Amino acid sequence: MDTAEISGYRYADAGLNHSHGYLLPAVFRLLDGLNLPPDRRRLFELGCGNGSVAHQLTLRGWQVTGVDPSAQGIGAANAAYPELALYPGSAYDDLAGRYGRFPAVLSLEVVEHVYFPRQYAATLFSLVEGGGTAIVSTPYHGYWKNLALALSGKMDAHFTALWDHGHIKFWSMKTLSLLLEEAGFRDIRFERVGRVPALAKAMIAVARK
Repeated sequence: MDTAEISGYRYADAGLNHSHGYLLPAVFRLLDGLNLPPDRRRLFELGCGNGSVAHQLTLRGWQVTGVDPSAQGIGAANAAYPELALYPGSAYDDLAGRYGRFPAVLSLEVVEHVYFPRQYAATLFSLVEGGGTAIVSTPYHGYWKNLALALSGKMDAHFTALWDHGHIKFWSMKTLSLLLEEAGFRDIRFERVGRVPALAKAMIAVARK
């Protein structure tokens, strides 16, 4: 797919956003838990956006390569963090053929935006080296949270129908597990972050290859 067809997502600047406040502490802990030696702390970020997360990972000793289909996001990333290896690209490209495979692959708040989730998952799997780990986050959906959204009248805002390039898929732990298993991942587990677990803002899947 031509990246220009899906490049409309825009960023205000090259800084972190509010979701990183609850996502990154868990992500950092999960990555530290991989216990990779310094020369193996190589990570691919699938959907690197404006480069802000890649920058934070670099400060923690990770060598990061990343792609994003947002032309504006990559432009902001390259301007703010010119030392980082961040490029235009998407999950619909042969990324492993171009960049190789990595011990860790990170994809934060991306899978809810993709048109072809199975192709996304196949690309994610291809980027992870044997024995490596993928970490994927997406907004959490479950019975009690959806009930609370309906009762509070916030369902329309949550489903972002009027947001161009917004969320088009709404994942549960079950459906995201099935997607990752179908791609070939194993040992899939989840953490919920932001608020109490039943009303969590996001869930993070950790999957092994």
